[in-house]
Amino acid sequence: MRVPVLLCVLLCVSEAPGPVSGAGADKSCTDLRQFYTGKGFTLVEVPQTEISGEHLRMCPQGPTCCTTTMEENLAGLSSRETEGLIREAGRSLQSAFNALHRSFDTYFTELHGRSERSLQEVLSPLGPLYSQNTRLYADLYTDLRQYYRGSALNLDETLTEFWSQLLERTFKISAPTDVTLSDDYLECVAKQQETLRPFGDVPRDMKAKLIRAFVTARSFVQGLIISGEVVRKVSQVHLSPECTKALMKLVYCPHCRGTASLKPCSNYCSNVMKGCLANQADLDPEWQNLIDTMIQVASSFSTEPSLDVVLSSIPARIYEAVHFLQENLDKFTDKVYQTCGNPGELGTGSPSVHEQRKKSSSLTASEYKPSPTAGLRLEMQVSDLSSKLREMRQYWIQLPVALCSKLAAGGANQEKCWNGVTKARYLPEVMGDGLANQINNPEVELDITKPDMTIRQQIMQLKIMSNRLKNAMEGNDVDFQDASDDISGSGSGMCFGVQCHRNRAFDYSPDATRARGAATFQTRLCGLLLLLPLVSLLLQR
Repeated sequence: MRVPVLLCVLLCVSEAPGPVSGAGADKSCTDLRQFYTGKGFTLVEVPQTEISGEHLRMCPQGPTCCTTTMEENLAGLSSRETEGLIREAGRSLQSAFNALHRSFDTYFTELHGRSERSLQEVLSPLGPLYSQNTRLYADLYTDLRQYYRGSALNLDETLTEFWSQLLERTFKISAPTDVTLSDDYLECVAKQQETLRPFGDVPRDMKAKLIRAFVTARSFVQGLIISGEVVRKVSQVHLSPECTKALMKLVYCPHCRGTASLKPCSNYCSNVMKGCLANQADLDPEWQNLIDTMIQVASSFSTEPSLDVVLSSIPARIYEAVHFLQENLDKFTDKVYQTCGNPGELGTGSPSVHEQRKKSSSLTASEYKPSPTAGLRLEMQVSDLSSKLREMRQYWIQLPVALCSKLAAGGANQEKCWNGVTKARYLPEVMGDGLANQINNPEVELDITKPDMTIRQQIMQLKIMSNRLKNAMEGNDVDFQDASDDISGSGSGMCFGVQCHRNRAFDYSPDATRARGAATFQTRLCGLLLLLPLVSLLLQR
């Protein structure tokens, strides 16, 4: 009976992990030593031949060329490399958003500029009603430009003020030369705009179309900026310790076992990456919602009245409104006198204006329309924006797939790949996307009750931006929060001292976006410096 027992003991000893005696059993670690130094590590305590692997905590135990220190070093490296790949993918997506921003911003500012440059050509037939009001017209375009750039001004009030000032000036220029109109009287005239409608339906119609056009354009630009900021912040989130262990087992454990050429099975890689990027995948519903909404906004630019028509027709609509007042000036004047009183004897009005009314009576707003090429360019712009945005829709759930495409074995090699233990098919099922679906992930241990708060904040940022865009499509003005602030920031609705001004702008141009971070830092630093004297006084007490 002793012989079989002795044979069993010898057999068990021969199969136990640890250094194996005998020249035939030794396996060189030369390849791993070269690989290890190539990654920037030293060869201190790196074995020459395989050692027992019972010390391993991440890789499967068994004959290995890796010490505990080596395992920890390679685990840290796998985490840093994966984070680098995530940041690289994020930078690529940010660049795509920046390119869309530059493209649309260039198109919109050129459209705005061409409309402004056409003012003289369109309005010069009005004579003194144009030449004496050039500053007023220029200020309107300046306000519109600042609003598009993110100014806190109220566009509805701005347009109402423009028409009130235009009415005052037109009435004053058209008044008899021997009549002096006081500021109070002109203010009374301006107040008749809503009831008497001296410019016809133009102010109301033009206001509705301009507000919708500029609100959607501004919110679209802000949507592009917010999307890029979300990508930047989420791409900087560090991977968890549990993920680091899983990545080590996925990427570098085959090197420790001397099977460096063995690539991970694709389903195995998917489970690791889906576990590591579970929080990021939770962005997907709101991300797709935002992208879809931005595509709707982009499509609305070409919906009648299209963006190019609205901007290009501003001078023609102003001409149409002034011409309407000229045609009905006598009736309007009579009603004003009934309400505001008679400032003096009725005269014949300014001779130059009277003559200009005859000359301009044959002109109509329909003569001023954007060229067919302008409409074609808008269609191309909308098509390009929409197609590129669609490519970004599934970014967060496609990210694990993209990372595994660089790491895992191809589809034909699923029987001869690294499954985390050995060279064989990976049997567990692939998990779904998102944190809740990782409860049974066999590769990454996750507490699904503790989501990443940075990513939760960015999910809320996406939701808020989607709501802003939907409001914008209805022509509803919205207050924008500075994209450089966190979701808990005060946004653009707060200012201090001399900074509180109707035209205080948050410039969303591509160049200004880069500069805003430095300005925010300077503002916060100034605030801290102002608090120092108060702190000193309190300490003295």
